[in-house]
Amino acid sequence: MDVADLASKEERLLELLRSYGRVAVAFSAGVDSTVVAAAAFRACGDRALAVTAVSPSLPSGELAEAQRLAALIGIRHEILRTDEFSNPDYVRNPFNRCYFCKSTLYQHVLENASRWQVDAIVNGANLDDLGDYRPGMQAATEFRVASPLVEAGFRKDDIRDLARKWDLPIWDKPASPCLSSRIAYGLEVTPERVRRVDDAEAFLRKLLSCNELRVRHEFNDLARIEVPLDVLPRLTAAATRDAVVERLRSLGFKSVTVDLQGFRSGSFNQLVGLDTRLGSSPPQ
Repeated sequence: MDVADLASKEERLLELLRSYGRVAVAFSAGVDSTVVAAAAFRACGDRALAVTAVSPSLPSGELAEAQRLAALIGIRHEILRTDEFSNPDYVRNPFNRCYFCKSTLYQHVLENASRWQVDAIVNGANLDDLGDYRPGMQAATEFRVASPLVEAGFRKDDIRDLARKWDLPIWDKPASPCLSSRIAYGLEVTPERVRRVDDAEAFLRKLLSCNELRVRHEFNDLARIEVPLDVLPRLTAAATRDAVVERLRSLGFKSVTVDLQGFRSGSFNQLVGLDTRLGSSPPQ
């Protein structure tokens, strides 16, 4: 990116955050929310707060990562234990599952807003998110959550450039969405299933020395593995293949498959707009 263009967006981001007053950042420790948290601290100082939601859907290691990054930035950090798994609308896993998750998070933040002295909630959504199916954005609209990266004109590459400029160590961190996103739409989301996925992905990351991968939990306890195409030969080598099948079956998967299209972030969203076993299309 052009240096002047990045500087202009950076200043716009800081101006926006200053204008919100006392802000709470929905902080997942991904690169987007980390940049927003760092910007909020630069713009607002002690009037900025980072809030991390913790539930069974949080990938292992991400809470510790959030705590480490918040300490590095210097921002005050609050941890919320959320209860989306008690919501039957979330558990049944419709296309708009994320709506119920984000609604739960924003509601919890609002309930604590007075105690935390918060005027506004902000998230890490950026312009590239607007081109994907993101039901969580509907919740943001309903709860009047601001998206300063969108307002300041940031795309994903811009965010990584700014993170690198600010020496944030996660500038090149792969996306790490919640574990529930690995569960096929219409298949109930349970703590057992997300834990199975989490354990399977941790095993594969270590075995393959690859951080960017997914284990999709399909119906009938089938695991569909997505890895970058250049990692496929390592995954399908006889000894590795046997080890993967043995480990995933021990976790409770009955069948293990490899997706020949390779790793694709949000691949379940290709079903959005199509009739599936759910019986209808998702909300538009």
